[in-house]
Amino acid sequence: MLRPIEPLHVPYEALRRLRLMFVAKHALGDGTPHAEDGNHAVYHHEVRTILEEIGFDLRLSNDYRDLFDAPDVDYVFPLLNRGGFLNSEMMLPLLCTRLGVPFLGASAILRGMSDDKHLSKLAAVARGVPTAPWAIYRRGAPVTERDCPRADRLVIKPNASSASWGVRDASGWAGVVQAVGAIHAEGHDAIVEPFINGSDIEVPVITIMGEPVIMPMMLFEQADPSHLRTYWEKRDLVDRTQKYALVDFEEPDFVPLVRDMTARLAREYMPFDYGRFEFRFDAATGKVVFLEQNLNCNLWSEKVFGRSAKRAGLTQRELIETIVAEGLRRHGLIDISLLEAAE
Repeated sequence: MLRPIEPLHVPYEALRRLRLMFVAKHALGDGTPHAEDGNHAVYHHEVRTILEEIGFDLRLSNDYRDLFDAPDVDYVFPLLNRGGFLNSEMMLPLLCTRLGVPFLGASAILRGMSDDKHLSKLAAVARGVPTAPWAIYRRGAPVTERDCPRADRLVIKPNASSASWGVRDASGWAGVVQAVGAIHAEGHDAIVEPFINGSDIEVPVITIMGEPVIMPMMLFEQADPSHLRTYWEKRDLVDRTQKYALVDFEEPDFVPLVRDMTARLAREYMPFDYGRFEFRFDAATGKVVFLEQNLNCNLWSEKVFGRSAKRAGLTQRELIETIVAEGLRRHGLIDISLLEAAE
C-alpha cells in the first residue's frame, strides 16, 4: 500500500519576504501549445499559475540575459533547460552561482552529470545498477566500430537529449555512422546503445528534509514493445494514443528492485530537489536496466510527476509547493522549524 506524502508549505511570512524569479521559455505565455515545444508551453504556464496562486512575489523571465547582472530577487526557479546550445541546462545554475543567488534544483555540475547520458550510465555501473552496453561518440573524437555495442538494432541519439529529440535507430554500422554524423552536424555528442524491447519505468524522486523520497512509479506501457518513442509523441504534437499509455507500475516482483536501484542512484546526485529516474522493463524476459535520469525534469500535471503525485495524495499545487519549500529550506531561506517533513 502506498504511503501518502505529507506536503510542505511555504510560511506566509516567507511569501511576504521573498522575491522569486521564474525563468522558463514560455514563462510569459498564455498556456497555448507551441508549434515545436507542444505541451511544454502548457506546462510552463501551469507552473507559473501555481506559483502565483501560492502567493509568491513573482518575477518572470524567458531570457538568460536577465541573470547576466544581479536581479532583485532572493530565489530562482529555473526551467529554461533547452537553450538551443550544447549543455544549456547548466547555464542558469552557473549564472545563479556566479551571482550568489540561490536556486531550485541542483548544482551546475550535477545538472551536467545528470544530462550527460554517458556519465550517468558510468555512475549507474559504479553503483551496481544494471545498464545496457553503450558507446559515446563526442564531436571531434574518432567514430570507431570497435567501441560500438553489438546488437541487431541500435538506438542513436544526442547524448544530452531530452524528450527523445533527435533519436534515430539503425540495424548496422553504416547506419550508425550516418546517424552519429547527423547528430554531430547538429552540434551534439552522440550516444549509441542496443534497442531493448519493452516499456519505460518512470520513477519520480523529490527530497524532503534533505532525504530522497521515492514517489509512486509509473510505466509508459507500449502497445508494441518494439516501438521507438519520438519527441513528437512525447510533446503531444502527433497522436500517440494507440502506441502507449501512462499507467501505474505496481508489479510486486519488480517494484522493490527498481526502488533499490533508484535509491542507489539518487545518492549519487545529492543534493537535488527533484528528478526522474528511468529504467527499461522487458516484461517478457523480466529484464530491468537503467536508461537515464533527469534532474529538474518535467513536472506537468499530465505527465509522470503529476500523475505520480496524485497517487501519493498530493495535488499539483502541493507538489510544486513542497518542492519549492524544500529548496528554500535547503538554502536557509525558510526556518526549518516552520516546516513539517513527511512521515
